[in-house]
Order: sequence, then C-alpha cells, then structure tokens
Amino acid sequence: MYSPTFSISNKILKYIGTIEAAREVIENSPLVPAWEAKFREDAMVRTVHHGTHIEGNELNFTEAEKVLAGAKIVGRERDIQEVLNFRNVLKFIENYDKSEITEESLKHIHELTTHRILPEETIGTYRKTQVVVKNSQTGEVTFRPPAAIEIQFLIKDFLEWLNTTTAEETHTTIRAGISQYEIVRIHPFLDGNGRVARALATLVLFKEGYDVKRFFSLEEHYDREPLRYYEALQSVGKSNGNVTGWLEYFTEGLAIELTRIKDKVKSLSTDLKLKKSLGGKPLALSERQIKIVEFIQENGFLQNKVFFELFPMISEDTVLRELKDLIGKGIVKKEGTTKGVRYVLRSQ
Repeated sequence: MYSPTFSISNKILKYIGTIEAAREVIENSPLVPAWEAKFREDAMVRTVHHGTHIEGNELNFTEAEKVLAGAKIVGRERDIQEVLNFRNVLKFIENYDKSEITEESLKHIHELTTHRILPEETIGTYRKTQVVVKNSQTGEVTFRPPAAIEIQFLIKDFLEWLNTTTAEETHTTIRAGISQYEIVRIHPFLDGNGRVARALATLVLFKEGYDVKRFFSLEEHYDREPLRYYEALQSVGKSNGNVTGWLEYFTEGLAIELTRIKDKVKSLSTDLKLKKSLGGKPLALSERQIKIVEFIQENGFLQNKVFFELFPMISEDTVLRELKDLIGKGIVKKEGTTKGVRYVLRSQ
C-alpha cells in the first residue's frame, strides 16, 4: 500500500500552529454577511486567476474577474475557457458531499478543468502514452512521470491511503499537501495535471473542515513565485521521494495566506464594531459602505476629491449619504471643515 515518506520538521510544526491559530480567529470572528460574501468572491477570483495564470493563461486579474462576472472581453478563447472551467471546478469542490474521494471524482475534476480545451477522448481519462516534463527555457527533461500502464494502480493505491488515513493519524494539511504532490508525480492526464493536483488539495482541505469560510487562495501564493513552487515540487525527487521539503513549502503557503486573511478579518471585526452592543446583532452595511470602509482602512482616510475615483458612476450626494449613515452607526467620524474634511474610522 502507498505510504509517503516524510518527517514532521520544526518548520512544519510551526506552520501548522500558525494555520490552526489563524483558522480559529477567522471561524469565530463576527462578520456581516456582505463581508463574508465579498471575501469568498475575492478568494474565488484570486484562485481562478492565479491557478490558470501559473499554467500560462494570458488574462490579467481584471480580465479574469470580468469573465467570471459574465462580461465579454477580448482574449484568447482557450484562456477564457480555462477561467470558466476552473470556476466550475471550485463549485464542484464546494458542493462535494461524498464520504470518500474517488477515482470518478478525480476524473470529473479533470473533465471540468479541460472542458472544450482538450480533445474529447482525452478528457477525464488517464493518459495512454509516456510523457516528459521539460524546462521551457532549455528544453531539458526535468521530470519523467511513471509509465501509463502504472497509472491505474498508482491512483488506486494512493486514494486507498488517502481515504483510510484519518486526520488524527496525519494532519489534514499534511494529507492535502501529499495529495497535491502525488497527482503531480503520477501525472495521470495528458494535460491539466497541475490544476487537478491543486484542486484535489483544496478538496481535501474543504472536506475535512479546513475550508476556513472559503476565504483563502493558495494559488496566489504559488503564482507569486512560480520558480520557488516548481523547485519545491522537484525537491522531492532530489530527496529520494521524501516529501518533507515540499510539505514545509505547502504548509508555509497556507500559513501565510490564512494569517493575511486573519489580520484583515480581525481588523474588521474589531475596528468596525461589527457587533452592536445591544443584542449582539451585526451591523448591516451596503456594498458601497463596505468599499468606503475598506478604502479608509487601506489609506487611513477618505476625502471628497477621491469620491469619483472610488465610485465613478455615483453622485457625490449619494456617497455623502452613505458616509452620513456610517457616521450614524459609529463606524466613521468626520474631521476638519470645508475642503479639508477627512473621513476616518472611529477608534475604539
């Protein structure tokens, strides 16, 4: 039976501790539904954009965001399709309700990933030929996956380990990291293996309670320094199959992303007094008010001259009404007079 080789290093212990602490704060911080929806939407767009961009998709973040919103853009048809496909993969993961992760599920993730991109006969089916991974710059072969004839056995063996190893035996983040690496190593499909591998890791996390309100995006961490990402994957082969180095990288990425989200959530739930003193009910903020508060958080203050930049299609009077409501709720206060007026967050 498949049995990964790794050790729980001090780095992994430290990162898992950070992950658990951040997860606790995020799960228990009071946030209004509008903020939660905004965080989830933001994480979805970042995941889709960076998850396809790292594989060569040429759309920038704004273009990907427009595609996901249903807008028409000028771009390669394949790039647009990849973005739509990866959103469907995330929807599948979010709604996954099976007790185990099956071969059919893995193949379905590949079907969703490569819909209208690969020839029909290769979608959702294991490759039947030998492939190699080359350095795009030098043409040098950097990785030679197992022979096609071995794939069925390797996947079955790996999934048996994944479905029988409990979170008590091996921490969920470790199992997610191993899952991602193993799909990359086996390389079961002709194309799309990277996206399928990252999707499987996300599925393992989500399935076992580490969805953390679906606020995070590991793909952004990978895409920020792709060379480091690929070096971390390749380190396993250089360590005779020991995945410790890769797991250090994987848990570090999750720790960084969740810490970033934790800080933002903590700041919002504290600074904005999102719970009323009476009854403990959260305040209802409009989308425009959320945008105003976020701008002040990032820039320290808001002045009238920035209104048009923040809301190009909205009148100044409308923005002032939103600010008046925020002042009334005790979230924002007005400083100065006439042209020097500034709106800042009210301190605790």
